[in-house]
Amino acid sequence: MTTIQTVGVCGAGTMGAGIAIVAARAGYRTVLYDTNAKALDRAKGQTEAFLAKSVERGKLTQAQVDTALAGYKTTDTLDGLAECDIVIEAVFENLAVKQELFGKLNDVCPEHTLFASNTSTLSITQIASGCGREDRVVGMHFCLPAQLMKLVEMSPGLNTSDTSFAAAWAFCEALGQKPVKTKDAPGFILNYFLVPFNNDVIRLIEAGVAEPADIDRAIKAGLGYKMGPCELLDLIGLDTQVLLCDAFYGVTHDPRCAAPPLLHRMVAAGHLGRKSGRGFFSYDTDKMYGA
Repeated sequence: MTTIQTVGVCGAGTMGAGIAIVAARAGYRTVLYDTNAKALDRAKGQTEAFLAKSVERGKLTQAQVDTALAGYKTTDTLDGLAECDIVIEAVFENLAVKQELFGKLNDVCPEHTLFASNTSTLSITQIASGCGREDRVVGMHFCLPAQLMKLVEMSPGLNTSDTSFAAAWAFCEALGQKPVKTKDAPGFILNYFLVPFNNDVIRLIEAGVAEPADIDRAIKAGLGYKMGPCELLDLIGLDTQVLLCDAFYGVTHDPRCAAPPLLHRMVAAGHLGRKSGRGFFSYDTDKMYGA
């Protein structure tokens, strides 16, 4: 079974930065990759701020934070991932993009390296197809915000070996996360419910039934959710929600999974959520959720 010591994360967006924090916090050497240098700088700053806040709140000691930051680095080249024992991709929810990335990583990484996809809607089997190590590809869907949420949906593809899945599962537990096993099916567990639910919320706003703040207040007070759907959509990114809708609708043809018109208009206006400073609510764009 693969012994994991160094973790690579592809994509320095909200999800990738959060996953990198989870790995570094657990004591793994962590390499965060992105082609955008500004995104890497922002993620590093967010990481430092989040870990500092963790010390203030008594969640971590300063020694633990020092160790985490000493083992944390960023890179804008795939060669920077050459020593990783597992690489977790958290890039755009686009099948071709993920397939191309894993194909390139196959040429860079050692034979033992596991590849994990953070996809929330796409097929692990399809993502792994043609990458050159289909038996070592596993689905690992972290939940937003990854640095606070413990659940990880673990999904083997049709060609994933039992040994690879067992190694990824053990790694997930070593991170301090709580894995659940799902089949390689559209949306797995959470997004099977969440994508159409969030779209229903957007349609409710579009129909003028209630304002975002009132919907969030009702969901949190009535259903016990810690985060309202509009707040969650802003954290996910409204542009990401469009990609999720396109991917999910493409395989299910469920009309509830189709992106609502209001969602398209907000994205066109640049109202993407926390990342742009404005979505259903307004934000400080540089602050990581939970920091």
